[in-house]
Amino acid sequence: MDAITPYTTSNRKIDPSRRRATRPDGSPDDNDRVEIGPTPRAFAAWAEAGLQAPDLERMRQTRLTRIVEHLRARDYAGLLCFDPLNIRYASDSSNMHVWVTHNPSRACFVSVDGYMVVWDYANCEHLSGHLPLVREVRTGASFFYMLCGDRVSEHAARFAGEIDSLMRAHAGGNRRLAIDRIDPEGLMALHALGVETFQGQEVTELARAIKGPDEVNAIRCAMHSCEIAMGEMQRALTPGMTEDDLWSILHAENIRHGGEWIETRILSSGPRTNPWFQECGPRIIQAGDLVAFDTDLIGVYGMCCDISRTWLAGDGEPSAEQKRIYRHAHEQVMANLALLRPGLSYREFSEKAHMAPPEFHAQRYGVLAHGVGLCDEYPSLYFPQDYAASGYDGVFEPGMVISVESYCGAVGGREGVKLEQQVLITEDGIEDLTHYPFEAAFLE
Repeated sequence: MDAITPYTTSNRKIDPSRRRATRPDGSPDDNDRVEIGPTPRAFAAWAEAGLQAPDLERMRQTRLTRIVEHLRARDYAGLLCFDPLNIRYASDSSNMHVWVTHNPSRACFVSVDGYMVVWDYANCEHLSGHLPLVREVRTGASFFYMLCGDRVSEHAARFAGEIDSLMRAHAGGNRRLAIDRIDPEGLMALHALGVETFQGQEVTELARAIKGPDEVNAIRCAMHSCEIAMGEMQRALTPGMTEDDLWSILHAENIRHGGEWIETRILSSGPRTNPWFQECGPRIIQAGDLVAFDTDLIGVYGMCCDISRTWLAGDGEPSAEQKRIYRHAHEQVMANLALLRPGLSYREFSEKAHMAPPEFHAQRYGVLAHGVGLCDEYPSLYFPQDYAASGYDGVFEPGMVISVESYCGAVGGREGVKLEQQVLITEDGIEDLTHYPFEAAFLE
């Protein structure tokens, strides 16, 4: 396909002087930059580790190119996003991500010719001032009840009219629009204008599934910062502290390195580790307890770090039962990592996957593995017994980032073990992106 040329700022609704420069290594030229991102602490740690920061301008161009390629392949006029992570992927524009997940006041339209418009919260135009691929920043994508009351349909119709005009200007007579998600009034307003709508998540998930070199560098940097935070957690783990005390360290270190948020609160101790998915609370951790967690962390550059580890609280030795459960979880993760390679189908992975013993099947994790990028992403790889109901096929490709999971906890058992490893699919196998060690004391 033809290359997408970045648009100039001449017609943008942003003062170009608000842009902030970055050095070639991605670090800021000043401390007053508009965009959020890594701190000096993070850059120093990456330099010591020999990690290369991403070229953000090139990363943004690569992402836009991938979206346009998928639009052209499906003969769509454009893509309309309300999901804040799809907006981030398309534009790298960021504003109150967690808030807008339940107050949809931001949107992004990407036309098949690469023209991009972001609708932001009122008086937030300056937040995209450093993004030359964003041609316009508007307001007016908010048509949810809290803001609009009984005028929801009116506001939705006005927004739909803007989308209609953009489609006509940039796609001619093509009336086919991909949408990731939208409130019903917006969908009805678009249909009333003769717009055909299609599943936009297919476009965004498949575009996001393959990471370019700069995205991979961004993930490597985010993982390094996440693992620094995990180290601080493990060093601080002491019987007598609460689960919340321990979990707060991950949050604090993430923010200190320029990370963004954490999607869940999944950390538990002792009997709260079985069954899985109990979120952290005020329980006081006891000596000899297992402490298990899933980072689910959105770190620097908005990249997800999805790592699970299980530790022992206190200076004692793990019990024989704790070692047994841990070894089964570790064996499952390592055996399934060994299966991954480009060209392997999702169905074949599911069929060949290593299964923990039957005692752990009833409370197995939801998937064997899944994609990772700006969050948990496509694909989801299901257990063989779940494949008929939930599975779909596809092929692992170079550039995919995959997290392989295991949870082992028997029904009625006192504790469980959660482990997870994040890797990159390469041309000839995998690169392990996770460097935080497993617990030698459990594997001896």
